Amino acid sequence: MDIKINKQGSVLTVIPVGRIDTVTSKQFHEEVNSELNGITKLVLDFSQINYISSAGLRVLLILYKTMKKQGDMIIINVNDDVMGIFEVTGFSGILNIKTE
Repeated sequence: MDIKINKQGSVLTVIPVGRIDTVTSKQFHEEVNSELNGITKLVLDFSQINYISSAGLRVLLILYKTMKKQGDMIIINVNDDVMGIFEVTGFSGILNIKTE
């Protein structure tokens, strides 16, 4: 999995590429979590994500709980397939997801 990270002040933008599943979720979590010190806004750009599994959802929940203590987390550019997964699992009601 390729993960692009852009830090500007206290805003961290992460653009993962591919799938967030059992194989890639640990790497995704470790790379994002290692950058969260001093971050008050985490932006996850899912424009390059075509699938997320339950392992990926678990990582999002962990990141959400971490960011809730120190700021805000937003997920942007979610495609219809991934949004469907968020809706079926109830994550669309928990996470701040912008589909525009």
